[in-house]
Amino acid sequence: MSTYGRIISFAKPYHRYFPQYIVFALLAIIFSLTNLALLEPLFTVIFETKTQEKLAKLATVGDFEFSGSYFKGLFYQKLIAVRNTYGKSSMLIYVSIVIGTSALLSNLFTYFSNVIMGYMRAEVIQKIRDKVFHNTSGLHLGFFAGERKGDIMSRMTNDVQEIEVTLISSIKVFFREPATIIIYLAFLFATSFKLTLFTLVFFPVMGTIISEIVKRLKKKALLSQESLGRIVNLMDEVFGGMRVIKAFNAKGYVNDLFNKETNQYKKISMSMSRKNELASPVSQFLGIIVVATLLVVGGNLVLSNESDLEAEQLLTYIIVFSQILNPAKSISQSVSNIQRGLASAERIFKLIDEKAKIENKTNPVIIDQFSQHIEFKQVGFTYEKEPVLQNINLKVNKGETVALVGSSGAGKSTLADLIPRFYDATEGSISIDGHELRDIEIKSLRHLMGIVTQESILFNDTVAKNIAFAMPDAKEEDIVQAAKIANAHNFIMELEHGYQTNIGERGGKLSGGQRQRISIARAIMKNPPILILDEATSALDTESEKLVQEALSNLMKNRTSVVIAHRLSTIQHADKILVMEKGRIVEQGTHQELLKLGGIYHKLINMQSV
Repeated sequence: MSTYGRIISFAKPYHRYFPQYIVFALLAIIFSLTNLALLEPLFTVIFETKTQEKLAKLATVGDFEFSGSYFKGLFYQKLIAVRNTYGKSSMLIYVSIVIGTSALLSNLFTYFSNVIMGYMRAEVIQKIRDKVFHNTSGLHLGFFAGERKGDIMSRMTNDVQEIEVTLISSIKVFFREPATIIIYLAFLFATSFKLTLFTLVFFPVMGTIISEIVKRLKKKALLSQESLGRIVNLMDEVFGGMRVIKAFNAKGYVNDLFNKETNQYKKISMSMSRKNELASPVSQFLGIIVVATLLVVGGNLVLSNESDLEAEQLLTYIIVFSQILNPAKSISQSVSNIQRGLASAERIFKLIDEKAKIENKTNPVIIDQFSQHIEFKQVGFTYEKEPVLQNINLKVNKGETVALVGSSGAGKSTLADLIPRFYDATEGSISIDGHELRDIEIKSLRHLMGIVTQESILFNDTVAKNIAFAMPDAKEEDIVQAAKIANAHNFIMELEHGYQTNIGERGGKLSGGQRQRISIARAIMKNPPILILDEATSALDTESEKLVQEALSNLMKNRTSVVIAHRLSTIQHADKILVMEKGRIVEQGTHQELLKLGGIYHKLINMQSV
């Protein structure tokens, strides 16, 4: 399906509104034309440009028929009656009332059609934005590691807005403006077939010139949206890393980066603007040339008496024809907008079409408890051709605490990430209670796990809602109890509004230790049978670490825990300690066993005790 076809496909559920829109739009066009068509009878009667015999003939109507000539005859009849009875001044008032009523109806129906279109547009845009967000939020973690977050946000905001403009422009290009031109042309043909046939020669010329301008817009539109995405990404990074920027006196450096990107966006926008704005004056200039030509050709026809065209008809003809220029101009502008929208849509559909690498199998196994063990067999993991884990063999029994230690980049976090299927092993197999992870429904698998990471991931909401994240029915007493176990209750109660205090973006109103304790309280609140603690105490000071470590020790009783530790003093009582190096398990055993071994673990202990 084409890019444009996919945009329109989102409007399918709302097709029931199209008939209403079409009816209102057509009525608006007809009443708008009526305002102009009334000029000819007005000029004819008030200035008496025809003999009484011709006027009487124009005012003669036969049996009722739904046609322009019938209603035109009635209007002549009424005009002559008002003129003869009340005079020309009263006739002008009468015509003004008719024209005013027609204008009111035209604008009223335009309003109704725009309201319907606005409703459809809002529904479609919401559907597109929801589709993009739902698909993107379900993608694997590796996708986000390789994409700029700002660019993703730009697609969901700026690019979707461009699609909204495309939808409006599409209605103009494919219905409203063409319908206006067709109805107006029908009137012109009825007024003077020969003159209208002559004017049609100019439309292909205008279309060819404008299409040549528009053809160059799509590439520039794509570059523009990509540049805007980089700007958003840079702003996100700068505002998120303001502490580092100020500490390194990097204001000038980031300003230069920003200026460079905005300058690139300016150049692309200026190039687009030159091409985009050229279509309108070109179409307007060509239109004026056509009107001037019509005045010459039509005027000669009237003066030479070579056709039935009369002076008041020519005047009305030129006025009506000039109104065709606006929809023609609008079409050229709309086509330009559509090109921008198509470029944005391609970026949007890349997100929609992106497939999650971590998906459920057909009819997956649903597990609601953990009763035996987690087992790794010959597990390997490669990221972008770079081996991260190799030949991992490990069994974690229920109730055990297994600690992972080693230097940075040894593969500890990757090993832990394989358990909740944030990534899938590229070699070997991982199972829980004998079920291969790939066979288990992802939601039920992750429901068994509580995770606290090294970086406290908090949201711009209250303390209570961060602790009870994704648990809208959580009871207040349970939230408080979880905070107490995490040794967070006391500092929470000292906040301005206690548990209802908003902690700011990413928990920015709290200290590092406070943020980490709320993260731990969130894991406690979930009450999972399996805990994954990725250096969960690394952000705490000595006093806070002692309090939280005590809470974690209580929490881990009778639970299975996988602990990634930086401070080795926190995992000395683990049932099993795995020492990792370059993606392999090189040592394993209890704290005492590894000390006796005198290997890498022994060296790490000595380094931290210095």
